[in-house]
Amino acid sequence: MTASGVRIEWLDETDSTNEEARRRFRAGEIGPLWIAAKRQSTGRGRRGRAWADLSGNLYCSGLYSLKCSPGEAAQLSFAAALAASEVCQAVLPGRTVKVKWPNDVLIEGQKVCGILLESADSPGQIVQLVVGIGINIMAAPDIAERPAVSLAHLGADLNAAAAFEQLVERFEYWRSVWAREGFAPIREAWLARAHGVGQRCLVRLDKETLEGVFTGLSEDGSLILELAGGQRRLISAGDVFFPGALG
Repeated sequence: MTASGVRIEWLDETDSTNEEARRRFRAGEIGPLWIAAKRQSTGRGRRGRAWADLSGNLYCSGLYSLKCSPGEAAQLSFAAALAASEVCQAVLPGRTVKVKWPNDVLIEGQKVCGILLESADSPGQIVQLVVGIGINIMAAPDIAERPAVSLAHLGADLNAAAAFEQLVERFEYWRSVWAREGFAPIREAWLARAHGVGQRCLVRLDKETLEGVFTGLSEDGSLILELAGGQRRLISAGDVFFPGALG
């Protein structure tokens, strides 16, 4: 249990911490509970991408039962990004740690963390939220399209167990802010650390690719894209690519 009273649990191995969280919900768990695994056999990222299983990294998921709409619950992806970025910044104070829409953490342009929010089968008005977070503590996957880096490679002295406890504490801080004050303070803090605001980017959607300038976040967390001719487009889901940087 962490200092904030949230239960945490370590597994030697599982298929996916997000899938384990779903199983716990089906078995009657209501959370909050965080589960970490030393190994994942079939971890996944956004849009079904495979998640590399590298020794010494942090793979974890939080389980939360929330009385809110699914759209409101999705705002906690920004809280997760802030929490993970703070863990990284604390051990690398001289480095530039940024958050990238919708759910990545970058250190000097290279991905160090990915986030995947999912929901279980929610009963009634309750959203059963799964907050999946992976941080490259000791090693980074070699993916040409998405350059990545580990904290150890940059000289950080941190292990997965310590990172896990720190991450849960920081997420609980931002979750409590969200519960008391809504999304506005989360949005403000996220924008203060955001990668690419004011820069041109490509946004790949399911059926089209858009090009424009990333100008900020809407009140619900959608990306605001300024298109040619001054048109604005709100993007709620997609992949963002900045020229010369990570996708």
